[in-house]
Amino acid sequence: MLMYMFLGVSIIADRFMASIEVITSQEKEVTITMPNGETSVATVRIWNETVSNLTLMALGSSAPEILLSVIEVCGHGFEAGELGPGTIVGSAAFNMFVIISICVYVIPEGESRKIKHLRVFFITAFWSIFAYIWLFLILSVISPGEVEVWEALVTLLYFPVCVLLAWIADRRLLFYKYMGKRYHKRHGIVVETEGDTEPSKAGGGGGMEMVLDGKFLSRAGGVTPADNCGDGAMATVAGGNLPLSNSAMVNMENTKELDDSRKEVIRIIRELKQKYPERELDQLVELANYYALLHQQKSRAFYRIQATRMMIGAGNVLKKHAAADHARRTAVVEDDVVEDDDLPVCSRITFENAHPQCMENCGVLSLPVVCHGGLGESTFYVDYRTEDGSANAGSDYQYSEGTLVFKPGETHKDIKVGIIDDDIFEEDEHFFVRLMNLRVGDAEGMFESDEAGAAPKGRLAEPLVATVTILDDDHAGIFTFGERVVRVCESVGTMEVTVVRNSGARGTVALPYRTEAGTARGGGEDYEDARGELEFVNDQTTQTLQVRIIDDEEYEKHENFFIVLEEPRWLKRGISDEEGQMSAEEEEARRISEMGKPILGEYSRLEVVIEESYEFKSTVDKLIKKTNLALVIGTHSWREQFVEAVTVSAGNGDDDDEEDEEARAGRKPSCCDYVMHFLTVFWKVLFAFVPPTECWSGWACFLVSISLIGLLTAVIGDLASHFGCTVGLKDTVTAVVFVALGTSIPDTFASKVAATQDQHADASVGNVTGSNAVNVFLGIGVAWTVAAIFWNAQGKPFLVDPGSLAFSVTLFTIFAFIAMALLLFRRRPSIGGELGGPRGARILTSLLLLGLWFLYILFSSLVAYCHIDGF
Repeated sequence: MLMYMFLGVSIIADRFMASIEVITSQEKEVTITMPNGETSVATVRIWNETVSNLTLMALGSSAPEILLSVIEVCGHGFEAGELGPGTIVGSAAFNMFVIISICVYVIPEGESRKIKHLRVFFITAFWSIFAYIWLFLILSVISPGEVEVWEALVTLLYFPVCVLLAWIADRRLLFYKYMGKRYHKRHGIVVETEGDTEPSKAGGGGGMEMVLDGKFLSRAGGVTPADNCGDGAMATVAGGNLPLSNSAMVNMENTKELDDSRKEVIRIIRELKQKYPERELDQLVELANYYALLHQQKSRAFYRIQATRMMIGAGNVLKKHAAADHARRTAVVEDDVVEDDDLPVCSRITFENAHPQCMENCGVLSLPVVCHGGLGESTFYVDYRTEDGSANAGSDYQYSEGTLVFKPGETHKDIKVGIIDDDIFEEDEHFFVRLMNLRVGDAEGMFESDEAGAAPKGRLAEPLVATVTILDDDHAGIFTFGERVVRVCESVGTMEVTVVRNSGARGTVALPYRTEAGTARGGGEDYEDARGELEFVNDQTTQTLQVRIIDDEEYEKHENFFIVLEEPRWLKRGISDEEGQMSAEEEEARRISEMGKPILGEYSRLEVVIEESYEFKSTVDKLIKKTNLALVIGTHSWREQFVEAVTVSAGNGDDDDEEDEEARAGRKPSCCDYVMHFLTVFWKVLFAFVPPTECWSGWACFLVSISLIGLLTAVIGDLASHFGCTVGLKDTVTAVVFVALGTSIPDTFASKVAATQDQHADASVGNVTGSNAVNVFLGIGVAWTVAAIFWNAQGKPFLVDPGSLAFSVTLFTIFAFIAMALLLFRRRPSIGGELGGPRGARILTSLLLLGLWFLYILFSSLVAYCHIDGF
């Protein structure tokens, strides 16, 4: 029964941690100023990672132990008990020795993990040991056998002090920002140490250099790379170090964090493109989303939830999310494949081309009008007429109007417009042809009257107006680009640029062109150089040239190069070039031809701006937003929670990168998954009534979950006491061994997963020290503060027998010092980090830590049964 209650606490703690993840994952938009002065809007977390780990995260993982201590005191007449404090100290010992030993051993062969944020780790490690030294002092030194109100209050107030100091260390505030960094190379490795730095001698001692986000800003304002620049920001003056302002540092940290996230997503997409070249971008996005979720740094809450759900047959969180996301996108795609609702019954009549062109000497222009869709049973009458633009009816074209008749089954009709030729040089001109006044008749041609409420049988569709451009044929032409600047995305592949020949199209003309470098470099770096000639034959008005753009998949890009048109030359003039006696008409034609030789127009130099692919950039932005783990482990409705509660999912925790969505969705639950599901289905369904994490941004789930944890913890306390009485164990031994073990099993699995999947040791080792400190400051601090105030109000002291508790605290403190020294020793290059390393070092470290735990259990039990004298 006790174990079944532990399962229930683990499941409700899962919901509790999910609410904490949602709360601490809340984001806001901030404006970040780049080193070059540009600004960009980024989304950042509201909660500081260190603060959330030491407050809500630690409370979530240690809630059973903390609440057990508080409930025991409040439920036993505000008298000190042995179960609560014993569980806290026993859980601390299990976390420090057993969990870390497992994390050291499970790292794959040849790999190691280091703690990344050493400053924060040292702060929490100090407080995790000092907390138990403080317990010993108030139990056996300051006021033996009695806890005074001020002692209990100081114990409780140590918690915010611990959080504040850790936050200061994390943000490099106060004295931390005056601690410079020295970088030097040792055997090819950049080593960072903190301490005083020597004044900069560069620039004659009077100059000033500023380190900005990995770049040195010189006095002239130029930016040069800083190869050995760290994550801090320091202005180095000839005389000392001056830290940058906190806001500037925050901006640079936010910029660096955002850039790192983008670079990681871009790296994943590139690797997937190389691995699966045949897949479409949408499929690669699905895989990239899963990879990003799999490999990103995860919170303590996520690992706890992942371990619990895999243990109870609820499935792998990431794989379930990927499968559900794939199914949701597939359904959306199927819903989007729809056609125009009334196209099968309603015909559309429209111009085939909205912008036709013709030469001035073409004689007659044909404009096709098409009819598509509908049942093909009606006759349609459509009026048309021409309208002046820059071209005038009578001098440039012949005015025309009339009616087109589409009989049943006819889909194509032509409008004929006469074009008037002249020998006058003039700009290209245009006029309009408009469709209007659609009428519907039956198969015999009789007009039908409109019926009220009836669906139309036909309608005019865009384009209703055709803009006809008349191209002058009396000039060889003016050759130009359509615009001065054109923007292309780097993923375009081969860009096509249109060169326009206007104000004439007589003769065959050769037009040389070439590319010219700007900030973009040719030779296959940003684009491939191009040089050649375009040949315009007689009456040809457009030609295209091609330039290949190189796609290097940059998130932000703004580089340019130029395409330059050189002087055009005549190949054939469009008149007789024979020498000899010419008639007066031929002489006049030659004179007119010489006046109309080809020339370059206004835009003979085209600037091509290469920008990042909008699709690629938006894909990266969407993936960054989607990698918010709160979206994965949170719930949106009660229906979703009840469906999850009664569903068995595969709990295999081996995240195989090679699997795609179909394989993950098709994996079947194992026999163990079914057994654990049926054992825990009562708890799953019961806790499905807890509000979803989407309610009140997670706070509703937080409050209800912690209340239920307190209720179950009260039952566990009574069951543990009865269990101890049944088997003949004292409450102290029961707490140190069985209750501490039961409450720490989910943390064990969570730390194991974190150790193997995370790149650093912070999530598995660093959080153990923070949790141990929080257990004392909140679990014992709150309970003893309430009890001390209660008895002080009645004029009586709050008595606590130091006995075995003081001895356990002292023993744990000694062993904790040994464990911390061992972890620091493992940071030597020969081992590589706190976790993993060579096989021999891994085994010896694990055995030593397990040995410390067994010795702690042994001596604590001997003291409890008076075989060894305590304090």
